[in-house]
Amino acid sequence: MKIEHLAIWTQDLEVVKDFYMKYFNMESSDKYINSSKKFSSYFLSFPEASTRLEIMNRPDISALLGNQATTLGLTHFSISVGNKVTVDKLTEQLRKDGYTIAGEPRTTGDGYYESVVLDPEGNSVEITE
Repeated sequence: MKIEHLAIWTQDLEVVKDFYMKYFNMESSDKYINSSKKFSSYFLSFPEASTRLEIMNRPDISALLGNQATTLGLTHFSISVGNKVTVDKLTEQLRKDGYTIAGEPRTTGDGYYESVVLDPEGNSVEITE
């Protein structure tokens, strides 16, 4: 068994797609559009991995109210970048480009070296070695 994909509702598919492609080297499927449901989506993937991220949009989906880190449900997901140096460099590039760094690079109690960034719509992404 494995996780095949995670899905995120988003207000702006193109901005979110571009973020993950630019900073995490993800590749995108062609845009899927279901006109009758006013639904559109992309699947994003890493060249060397099979788990994918589906980003979706439908105009009637409301933004989550409250702090995602303290509500039930998915709190974050993690992207491994290979080593501590890359965690540090990517974190600084994201900071320079104006993204919120919600957690500075550090070694956690469970042994991960990570930082946490908020994507363009406030989803928490752990950047791990």
